[in-house]
This record gives sequence, C-alpha cells and structure tokens, in this order.
Amino acid sequence: MGIEDYGGGQTPQADVLVVTTNDVPGYQVTQVIGEVFGLTVRSRHLGSQIGAGLKSVIGGELKGLTKTLVETRNQAMERLVEQARARGANAVLMMRFDVSEAADVGTEVCAYGTAAVVTRT
Repeated sequence: MGIEDYGGGQTPQADVLVVTTNDVPGYQVTQVIGEVFGLTVRSRHLGSQIGAGLKSVIGGELKGLTKTLVETRNQAMERLVEQARARGANAVLMMRFDVSEAADVGTEVCAYGTAAVVTRT
C-alpha cells in the first residue's frame, strides 16, 4: 500500500474550496450561507476486527482500519461538498471532522463547516 491509500483532501481543480481556516488569503467572503455537514456511519466487518485484535497483541499500525477510516472521512467530506454546492456555496470555511462510536457497531464520521460564497480580491 502506498501513501495515496492513506490520504484524502481535494484535487486542485475542486469547484468548492474546503479550508480549515476562517478566511482564505486572496479571497473575500461575500456571503455566508450557513452550516453544512456530511455524515456517514461505517460498520466494522468481522475480518478486520479479528485482525485488529491480533495486531493489538503484538503492536503496530492497524492498516486495514486506517484505510477504512480514510475512506470514511473522504466520503463524509464528499457529502459535505455536495451539500455546500447544492446550497449555492463555492467554499466551506472552518471545516472539521467529528468521529465517534455509533452504538458499538461502527464509526460515525461527520465533516462540518460553514458554507460561503467567496470571490478573488
């Protein structure tokens, strides 16, 4: 597995800019649309849980679970962008992730932020 299997984020030509900052250098916020979020819940399958249990005995990274979490975060972010686009935004400011257990059957990942319209200055 290469590093590309463990990353995420946007492509350079994304039509909705997503940043973790309050503003974007070189841009002016012309309209704040409001909160947007993308949510997904993934269950863990038996094979990964057994593998993780064995790995936890000997130590080391749980690569299967890491890759699953990356895929889950990327899906939550894609849904965030879809919601922002649908509401007329071309940017999401102050994007964050929230991760929690979902009733002991999976992992809930929520990407959230503030949808806005920005223009180059």
